[in-house]
Amino acid sequence: MNILKIIKFPSNILRKKSKKVNKNINKKIILDIKNKLFNTMYYNKGIGLSAIQVNIDLNIIVYDVNNIKNFMINSEIIYKNENIYSYEGCLSIPNIYYEVKRYKNIIVKYEDIDRNINILKIENNNLLSSCIQHEIDHTNGILFIDYLSNIKKFLINKKIKKNNKHY
Repeated sequence: MNILKIIKFPSNILRKKSKKVNKNINKKIILDIKNKLFNTMYYNKGIGLSAIQVNIDLNIIVYDVNNIKNFMINSEIIYKNENIYSYEGCLSIPNIYYEVKRYKNIIVKYEDIDRNINILKIENNNLLSSCIQHEIDHTNGILFIDYLSNIKKFLINKKIKKNNKHY
């Protein structure tokens, strides 16, 4: 079982926009990344993971929300509506949880392992919709804490610095 190291905030790696996965990349390499991402996500008790979180600079995400699991290449949200608030955490920012604004209904365009274009429509599944938005944000160098007020960001940075002194 291959478990990869999760990059932790405030690493600049998390701020990189992930590279689009080229059609020429060998399918075996993509399958290996897929398996490592799922293994790492499950090992760390997450529901989603982006490749950039394990220092793989490719636009790839995985998720497993209430047994709805998927692997997406070059994913992008092409439609969103109806605001909701989602209580979120992140494997790259351990022990930090806040409510952030997301969208209840989304349509995502992505490629599967065979590089076929797929359209996924999520309606009225707040956790799944929020998880996918969270992971796609990672591919764009955006963290859930970026949606918070400056005072909350200040408190998070203070808490992280305090926690880092204990290690």
